[in-house]
Amino acid sequence: MEREEEDEIVCLDESFFINDNYQLTTFTFGSQVLHLFCLHSASTDYDLTGQLVWPGAILLNDYLSKNDEMLKGLSVIELGSGVGVTGVLCGRFCDKVVLTDHNDEILNKNIDLHASSEASPCADLVAEKLEWGNADHINAIVQRHPQGFDLILGADIYILLATFQQSSIPLLFRTAEQLLQIRGKGKCRFILGYVSRATVFPTLMVSVSPCSMDAMVLSEAHRHGLSTKEVAGTRSVVGNLEGVIYEIALQ
Repeated sequence: MEREEEDEIVCLDESFFINDNYQLTTFTFGSQVLHLFCLHSASTDYDLTGQLVWPGAILLNDYLSKNDEMLKGLSVIELGSGVGVTGVLCGRFCDKVVLTDHNDEILNKNIDLHASSEASPCADLVAEKLEWGNADHINAIVQRHPQGFDLILGADIYILLATFQQSSIPLLFRTAEQLLQIRGKGKCRFILGYVSRATVFPTLMVSVSPCSMDAMVLSEAHRHGLSTKEVAGTRSVVGNLEGVIYEIALQ
């Protein structure tokens, strides 16, 4: 008997993986008080990598708030901005801040929130869609910001590396390399708030220890012609995880 109906192919809209049950949350970094929409807990039902504030963002923001003089007057682009907690903080001191992520909905929501607040940031905050390694996205950013940036920031983007595949690591550093090259050697730095944790890559069915992941990330940076330097005095515990600030530049 012939099958009368073909198997149905179910296509899910990307919104199926977005939990928009955001809560207005207060964060304090030094003298700076920020209010942002975000989620408070994780769930495997959704892709929440860009909707939570992760430990690396806390680590990086604490560092930036203690060294806010380094931000004054700079143009900044952030990779993997998530809800925008780091970019919004930088907006209090920088001249220009571009926040990027694969999902810019929550970014625009928080940018609009801060644009209408009394404690408005000094800089204009702009959200751009940027998937690491995506040539069209990178070219669009370069065309809109041809002068490049003084500083590239990454806050706990390791969680993205752990969530997807090892192939994300070279894409991250390829993107950072291209952005660093706009200004040239010595004229732009990449500051990474890095939290070390063990992870499992489901597609490879292997577990990667924190030390192995750390070495993998640093090795990939060097492979893309980037030098890495641990910022003295920044190694600390965030929650129960060890974090550190790295400064990365063209060799």
